[in-house]
Amino acid sequence: MNDIAIGRYKHYKGHLYEVLGVARHSETEEQLVVYTALYGERGLWVRPLAMFTGTVRIDGAEMPRFALIDGA
Repeated sequence: MNDIAIGRYKHYKGHLYEVLGVARHSETEEQLVVYTALYGERGLWVRPLAMFTGTVRIDGAEMPRFALIDGA
């Protein structure tokens, strides 16, 4: 189930986040990445695993939405 490394990630917009683990949606069983912001109020977030590990296109260049910078 856990297809992602636990650790710190950099979002393509520059903010840092820490992945805490992967949860499963109770109704759909979709895998959701559980992570916390390492800035501001340090809120707790979830995002579908496929979206978290996906890519974005910026000025014609494709890059990861989140890039691992310090993994466990």
